[in-house]
Amino acid sequence: MKIFLITADKVAKAQQAEELLRYKYHDNIVDNIDLADAIVVLGGDGTLLHAMHQSIDKCNIPIFGMNRGSVGFMMNNYHEDNLLERIDNAHNVELHPLKMEAKTVSGEKHHAYGMNDVSLLRETKQTAKIRITIDDVVRIKQLVADGLIVSTPAGSTAYNLSAGGPVIPLNANILALTPISAFRPRRWSGALLPDGCSIELDVIRAEHRPVSAVADFTEIRDVSRVRITQDRKVSIKLLFDPELNLDERIRKEQFTL
Repeated sequence: MKIFLITADKVAKAQQAEELLRYKYHDNIVDNIDLADAIVVLGGDGTLLHAMHQSIDKCNIPIFGMNRGSVGFMMNNYHEDNLLERIDNAHNVELHPLKMEAKTVSGEKHHAYGMNDVSLLRETKQTAKIRITIDDVVRIKQLVADGLIVSTPAGSTAYNLSAGGPVIPLNANILALTPISAFRPRRWSGALLPDGCSIELDVIRAEHRPVSAVADFTEIRDVSRVRITQDRKVSIKLLFDPELNLDERIRKEQFTL
């Protein structure tokens, strides 16, 4: 018998869906994640992202999301019937997060995970100046911009897309490096990198041009250096209905005008 845990957004339709599922599947629901075979998420993509972070230490428990939010790009369609069969028959997509290691101007060190992306953003009206090093080779001595995004395939349809970055298929082993409002080099629109590379971002004159680093929900202020790698030791398993063609969704997104 499939046992699952439910987590829901606070919006009314997600709460109503949770109440209905708890009534319909009360014998299959637990409130302890250690006892669950799966996690059912009700909400939108943001709710799913929160659930992914909350279960990052429980990598063996797959997540099945149903859209009770707005966009729900990464969510299955919502309907309450045959939920146990849907979970059993779902296709599995395995994702690996970005690991951000940040050092601040004061010398403090922090680390955080980004399932979608890691971004550097200017904190004041002054543009950020960032040196970009890939696998110990300096590729751009000084990027002058509002910031920079390193995106996973799962996050490529989020902030990365809004900044003009490419949409990446989920099974592509690449990362998107996308500038935010680049001033210099003026014609540089970003790069696609292998997911096994090491990305080092040094903030030039960090004391005078402060920059923050953000990994999904975690923000570190006044950074001087950020190192980003993909942590393949950590994996999150997402479950999708067979009829939900996520690859087709991603292709269609690239041709949306």
